[in-house]
Amino acid sequence: MKAAMVVFDNMTTLDFIGFYDAITRLKTMKIREDFSWNICACSRQVSDDRGLKISADTVGEPLAGYDLLFIPGGFGTRPLQHDRVFVDWIGTAQDATLKTSVCTGALLLGAAGFLKGKRATTHPSAYQELAPYCAAVLQQRIVDEGNIVTGGGVSTSIDLGLHLIERLAGADARARIAKQMDYPYQHR
Repeated sequence: MKAAMVVFDNMTTLDFIGFYDAITRLKTMKIREDFSWNICACSRQVSDDRGLKISADTVGEPLAGYDLLFIPGGFGTRPLQHDRVFVDWIGTAQDATLKTSVCTGALLLGAAGFLKGKRATTHPSAYQELAPYCAAVLQQRIVDEGNIVTGGGVSTSIDLGLHLIERLAGADARARIAKQMDYPYQHR
C-alpha cells in the first residue's frame, strides 16, 4: 500500500504529524511491510503556519498510483480550495482507494469533488464552509464513508491514523501502535 501525504504552505503541522506518526508505524513496527509513503507538495519545501519547514519527496507529480491520499488542514486550505491548479492536482488522486483528511483538509477534498454525496467532518470552526461540498457535515471526531474518511480538529489526526490502522491491519495492530505511542484514548 502506497500513501501520498500532501503538505502545503500554512498547514497545521500537528494535523500532519499526528497522522504521519501513527500510520507510518505500520511499516516501522513491521506490521505491514508493504506500506510506503511519499510527502507530496507543489514545491520542494513548505512552511507551516508558524514557519517550520518540511521538505517534499515529490514535487508537483500527479497523485495517481497511490492507494491512500491524506490531506492535513490549517489556514492554508482557505485560499487553496479556490486555487484551480492546486485543486486539479489533488484531483489526480481520484483513483486512490482511500481519500482522507483531518481538520480543514476536508475543504480540499471537497473542492476536488471527492465529498459529493458523502458525509464529512472538519474543524468545528469550518462546518459552514464545508457544507457546500458534501451531503452532510457531521459534528463527529471521525466520519468514515468507506473510501472517504474525514477527521475533525487538529488533535484528531492521531485518532484518524489509528482508525485507518485498524481498517488496514486490524484491531490488534491499532492497539499495539497506540500502546507504543503511549496513546490511551479510544475515539471511534
